[in-house]
Amino acid sequence: MRRVLTRLVVVIGTVAAILGGEPPAASGPPDPEAGRALFEAKQCGRCHLPRAGAGPGPALERLRRPQGQMQLAGRLWNHVPIMFTTLDRNGIEWPRITAAEMAHLMAFLGADPGRDPAPDVERGRVALMRKGCLKCHRFRGEGGAVEPDLADRRADYVSVPAWAAAMWAHTPAMAAMATRQGVPYPRFSGDEMGDLIGFLREATAAGGPAGPAGAVRRSP
Repeated sequence: MRRVLTRLVVVIGTVAAILGGEPPAASGPPDPEAGRALFEAKQCGRCHLPRAGAGPGPALERLRRPQGQMQLAGRLWNHVPIMFTTLDRNGIEWPRITAAEMAHLMAFLGADPGRDPAPDVERGRVALMRKGCLKCHRFRGEGGAVEPDLADRRADYVSVPAWAAAMWAHTPAMAAMATRQGVPYPRFSGDEMGDLIGFLREATAAGGPAGPAGAVRRSP
C-alpha cells in the first residue's frame, strides 16, 4: 500500500507540472515509426502482445486500428485504472509519456485527428455534470476542491496528445481518489470525451459562463 501511495504522489506531482505549465515542445510531426519504437521502449508490449500471444492486456491488433485521436484518448481513459493496478501488482513502474511522445504513439496506433467529429459544446457541458467531474474538480469556482480550476487556461487543452499525456499522468491518482470517496469512476463512450474537451476549450477561450450550468458565450 505504501508503494502505491508513493507512486500516486509522483503521479500527482507530474500532472500538476503538466497542467500548470506550457505545452511540451514538439519533436516534429507524429511519426508512426517513432511511435513503434516508443511502444517498445515503454515496454507496452509486455501486456499488449500480438493476437497470437497471450498477454494480460488487449491484443495489439485491438489497439492498432483506424480511429480518431480523441476516440483513442477516451479508450485510454477507460483503461488506465486497471492498467495501473496490473502494473503495480507486477512491480512495473508506471511509464511517463510526454505530449510529443503521445503524438508518436497515437500515430503508431492508427489515430488520426481527421476521424474525430467536431465537438458538440452543449453535449460537452452536459457531460461535465453527468460524469461527476465536479465532485472532485471545480469549474469557475463551483464544484470540488481539486485544483486547478477546469476553466483555467491549461496547456493540456491545446492538442489531443497534450490532453492524453496529462490524462495518462492524472488518471491513476483520480481513480484512487474516486475509490476512497465512493465516487464511480467516469467512463467515456462514443464522442463524449471530444465533446467535453471541446466545451472546456471554448469556455477557456471565450471567458465562459459564471458556472457549468450556463451556456458558453462564444467569442464574436
